[in-house]
Amino acid sequence: MTQVTHRLNTPRFLVLALTALTASLAVAGTVQAAPAETARSVAVAYGDLNLTSDEGTQVLYARIVSAARTVCAVKDIDIRDLQALTLARTCESKAIADAVAAVNNPRLAALHGTRTEHG
Repeated sequence: MTQVTHRLNTPRFLVLALTALTASLAVAGTVQAAPAETARSVAVAYGDLNLTSDEGTQVLYARIVSAARTVCAVKDIDIRDLQALTLARTCESKAIADAVAAVNNPRLAALHGTRTEHG
C-alpha cells in the first residue's frame, strides 16, 4: 500500500471534480429532463498540513467536505425539493469518498470511516 509522503511547505493539491448527474424528473405526469450541468472542480490545498497528526488530518477532512459542498452545490438546494437534495447529498458523499481515496492516507481514511458510519 502506497502512502502519501508529505513535507511541510510542499505544495499539495487535491482536485475534486464531479460531473453533475443528469436526472429525469416526473412532475405532475409530465417528464422533464433536468438541464445537463458542466463538470465543476475545486482545488484543495494541503501542503501546509501534517497528515501524520490527528489535527492535520481533521483540517484536511474539513477542507474536503467544504469543497464537496461547493462542487455539489448543496447550499443552493431548496430542502423541499427532496429529489434534488438527494442528488446533491449523493454527489457530496461521492466527492468526499473519492477525495479521501485520492489522498491515500490511512488516518484520513479512518476519519472518513468514522464520519460516514455515524451519518
